[in-house]
Amino acid sequence: MTPILQSVTPYDVSAQRPLPGIAPLDMAGWLLVDEAFAAQMALRARLLSERRADVLAVTAGAGPAMDELLQFVLDWLAEYGAGYDISAKEARRPDGVTVPIDRADPMLTLGHLVQEDLCIMEKRGAEHVLSAAVLCFPASWRLAEKVGRPLLAIHAPVPEYHAIAPRVQRLFDGVQPSRPLWRFNAHGYGDPALFHPLREAVDDAARARLPYLRSERQCVLRLPGTRACVFSIHTYVIARSGAAMMGQRPPDQVRG
Repeated sequence: MTPILQSVTPYDVSAQRPLPGIAPLDMAGWLLVDEAFAAQMALRARLLSERRADVLAVTAGAGPAMDELLQFVLDWLAEYGAGYDISAKEARRPDGVTVPIDRADPMLTLGHLVQEDLCIMEKRGAEHVLSAAVLCFPASWRLAEKVGRPLLAIHAPVPEYHAIAPRVQRLFDGVQPSRPLWRFNAHGYGDPALFHPLREAVDDAARARLPYLRSERQCVLRLPGTRACVFSIHTYVIARSGAAMMGQRPPDQVRG
């Protein structure tokens, strides 16, 4: 299969900050449409049709947050989504594809609407739990192993996360509606596949020599009604050879 690649990220990947590396984001710049939109959306449609159990998961009690997220995204696209045409029953995407709005299956609809993967984190007890997600482009993790689990358990394979776990929980507790936050990561990969649930047996030093750079633009926002948090992921995969791998603006100035 031909790799789905971008040529550039909208931020300087060399300016990656230590975890959590969070900065404020203008709400108008939340969701992106980039050069790989049509190809990524076609792959998302195929995964949602053929491998739904691998890329979409919902827990009991997540219904109100899912419903709110679908309407929130539709409202955002109607206001800020360049190239989108939103009506009561359907949405026309920038690539010309029309998506029926199925309110009985909100995460499936969202998976066909936008380029980002969307995870809903709800406070259950002392921690935020992954209560629902459409995750077509996992980077070395499986949705089925993480859904329904709290933040610390989700990040168990990330040793450096444990030292900052209380800070991240406070971040999710404190994020306010209309004041989203964002960060990014960047890692070398040998395989450019966007659906990449398996870990590569490569140490950190070797990753710098791998042929592809995979970067996730991750945003956190709070829904005003249910107060659930939304963790969105826009995935870039760039060939290291013959491509610009950094944008022109520093991370703290990115609008979208």
